[in-house]
Amino acid sequence: MMYALYLSAYHERKFWFSNRQELEREITFQGDSAIYYSYYKDMLKAPSFERGVYELTHNNKTVSLKTINAVQQMSLYPELIASVLYQATGSNEIIEPVYFYIGIVFGLQGIYVTALFVTSWLMSGTWLAGMLTVAWFIINRFCYLLMSASTYTFMMMWEYSHYLLFLQAISLFLLDSFSLEQSDKVHEVYKIYIFSLFLGYLLQFENSALLVSPLLSLVVALMLAKCLQVKKGTFIAKIMKVINFYLVCTLTVTLNIIMKMFVPHKEHGHMLKFLEVKFGLNMTKNFTMNWLLCQESLQAPSRAFFLRLTQSSVLPFYTLVLIICFFSMLQVIFRRINGKSLKETVTLEDGRIGERPEIIYHVIHTILLGSLAMVIEGLKYLWTPYVCMLAAFGVCSPELWMTLFKWLRLRTVHPVLLALILSMAVPTIIGLSLWKEFFPRLMTELTELQEFYDPDTVELMTWIKRQAPVAAVFAGSPQLMGAIKLCTGWMVTSLPLYNDDDLLKRNENIYQIYSKRSAEDIYKILTSYKTNYLIVEDAICNEVGTTRGCRVKDLLDIANGHVVCEEGDKLTYSKYGRFCHEVKINYSPYVNYFTRVYWNRSYFVYKINTVISFQS
Repeated sequence: MMYALYLSAYHERKFWFSNRQELEREITFQGDSAIYYSYYKDMLKAPSFERGVYELTHNNKTVSLKTINAVQQMSLYPELIASVLYQATGSNEIIEPVYFYIGIVFGLQGIYVTALFVTSWLMSGTWLAGMLTVAWFIINRFCYLLMSASTYTFMMMWEYSHYLLFLQAISLFLLDSFSLEQSDKVHEVYKIYIFSLFLGYLLQFENSALLVSPLLSLVVALMLAKCLQVKKGTFIAKIMKVINFYLVCTLTVTLNIIMKMFVPHKEHGHMLKFLEVKFGLNMTKNFTMNWLLCQESLQAPSRAFFLRLTQSSVLPFYTLVLIICFFSMLQVIFRRINGKSLKETVTLEDGRIGERPEIIYHVIHTILLGSLAMVIEGLKYLWTPYVCMLAAFGVCSPELWMTLFKWLRLRTVHPVLLALILSMAVPTIIGLSLWKEFFPRLMTELTELQEFYDPDTVELMTWIKRQAPVAAVFAGSPQLMGAIKLCTGWMVTSLPLYNDDDLLKRNENIYQIYSKRSAEDIYKILTSYKTNYLIVEDAICNEVGTTRGCRVKDLLDIANGHVVCEEGDKLTYSKYGRFCHEVKINYSPYVNYFTRVYWNRSYFVYKINTVISFQS
């Protein structure tokens, strides 16, 4: 509750939320979050819940010339639940919809922190680890992440959840392969995965992505391979372990290929191409691929990220804990390979923290997540809470210190007594230092009033609501289109969503307004989407401050062949100027196709002419 209240207070101070008009509040929702909140608003405006769901599943008022099942494509179940709770609890009489929505987000974050607290407590056996986890997490917070305790709910709430569950299944598979946990217990978890996948498939409007997911292929392969297992303790059993490992890997790939052959599904080809280019396996001039690579969340983590974790002391302790647990785990694995059995109960004096199955699972899982986070920065939101939890568990665990002392062969002081002392002293010292250094900063965040000031966007939205026809279709950058959909409800040509090939293609076509193409080409593109108004953003047209080669206009020039990606990046000849510049000058042929109807310092709005005249 304290963390949720802290987030609420921080959000209020950062945006001055309660003193803003509704339009200004909605502008604070950026990117895809604007789209999600707009659908929550649509549900509240619907005459009934059933009608609201129907309109979302047959939505033709968001993207021009396209009917989408928004519930399936964007996993809008949190928004559906929020709208039901808002009306069923009578909150519509006492609180505004936006406060109820962000209140749920903050509440879920409180539940998430509670889960971290409990997990760390259970692993270490002391509540100090839970408190330290929460402290590190709050100091190193990032953007809001909706997580659910249940596997099924998690799968329903997040469209990419089955990929994360796939990593969990791999961790369990490795745990089972080395006989570090009871096989029957692991296979019970596999059954939960299968049940959740098929139930999710049925309730997510037969979402074929779940059937062709690697999670299902892996779990089915594991269940089939179990039938070939031989009784433990024999030489043949060891050989079968190796064969079983190879069989599972082969079956997983084979089943996934077969499922994709026979199950109709949308092939996200851009994801495979993106990974190929990301890992240097291929090169491309394609605008969409290079644009995705330039997104900050899809790049490698910055130095500032690691510096922040180091300054708060969480990264050094995490590294220490991970090294000790990892090498202790390797010792256990080698003992199992040599035929030695695990002790049923591991005492503190044994100094073998790696024999606890839950420790091995979390070590494998955090290594997998960490490896991905080192490549794609956006995944740090999954890995960082794990870092906080594992580091807090380790410094508060006498077993971890005892394992270290066993390796060091400490004899001057009784190792058990020293381990117990350190497991209480170290987290206490860390907690006091964090309190001294970071608590004043947190208090400053809550007392400092920050101003959110974006008058140009407010003026643009106000003009659209007052002057544009209700049936008008707007075109522009996907981020701006998301804001227009939320703030005005008008139809747009694209959305800031990157999991749909058609929407990505639309984004690439609309972005051509910042390329060196003719007025006729741009006109044909816009009219193909039934566009009525075009919005040119000065910040994109005159972009100068981003990473070299990552400006939208640079990517377009490369894709259109207006730049040679070789020595010196030499320009090739183009008989057309950059459209976003030329259209502002108001000369033929641009004025024949486009009429400027509104502008301010940041935005230029042009009406697409339906009758074209080339008379001087």
